[in-house]
Amino acid sequence: MELDLTPKLAKKLYGGDGDGGAYYAWCPNELPMLREGNIGAAKLALEKNGFAMPRYSDSAKVAYVLQGSGVAGIVLPEKEEKEDTELVVLFLGDTSKAHKSGSFTDFFLTGSNGIFTGFSTEFVSRAWDLEESVVKTLVGSQSKTGIVKLDASCKMPEPKKEHYNGMALNCEEAPLDVDIKDGGKVVVLNTKNLPLVGEVGLGADLVRLNGKAMCSPGFSCDSALQVTYIVRGSGRVQVVGVDGKRVLETTIKAGNLFIVPRSAPGSFGVPPDVEQKFSSKRKAEEIFFHHQTNEVRQFSLLLF
Repeated sequence: MELDLTPKLAKKLYGGDGDGGAYYAWCPNELPMLREGNIGAAKLALEKNGFAMPRYSDSAKVAYVLQGSGVAGIVLPEKEEKEDTELVVLFLGDTSKAHKSGSFTDFFLTGSNGIFTGFSTEFVSRAWDLEESVVKTLVGSQSKTGIVKLDASCKMPEPKKEHYNGMALNCEEAPLDVDIKDGGKVVVLNTKNLPLVGEVGLGADLVRLNGKAMCSPGFSCDSALQVTYIVRGSGRVQVVGVDGKRVLETTIKAGNLFIVPRSAPGSFGVPPDVEQKFSSKRKAEEIFFHHQTNEVRQFSLLLF
């Protein structure tokens, strides 16, 4: 049975006007290649003073800031580690060990669906060594789900520069791996410039294409799936199957996500406007062609 490769937009799962932001995700039922490739894709958009509640996730992810700036806090296993404009973050990751194939599942620590709401007050009181009245306030006082809007007077912890190193990379300022005059530029993420990639098992690259430029047809010889997200602008894409027949030809625009199957050559073209591309791929060391595993997923983001 042929799978639908048509680019899709994310759909809102929760949040909205007045909630401080919203959380969007691509559904495997609408984009079946997500389930086929054990890939998850989601997007978080926070308004000014918006706050995404603390949570655990069942999947390793690459996060790319599409717009704005903010403060993030991450706690790794056995380790501790955080504008006024809207902050939008894209998540792409491997769901092979996730609760649901093709989807991220988050386990919230607080809010109406927080994990502690399922335990009895007595159990939580004993676990936290607190009075039951205090537990009821801590567990039940937050009625929102996932995202809340903080008061403007609320101050977040100041970011620590030493925590940034090894945890994040500014693709806008990183040295270029490819720089073609009047063509485009590429920045590749790997264990050398972002060591955390090795732990997550995912890599990424950011590609900018100028007007009328294109990515020539190519494929991954390690049988990687390529997931592509359009960050900015618009363009055209063609994908050819292993039998030499064209399986996808369409116009792509900002917000679209689509997946190129294993060993299927793909090519991106740009109309006269400016194009950019960000891509992320499963496995760490060499993003494009030299992976050491039979289960590889390549994630790509396009900025036109």
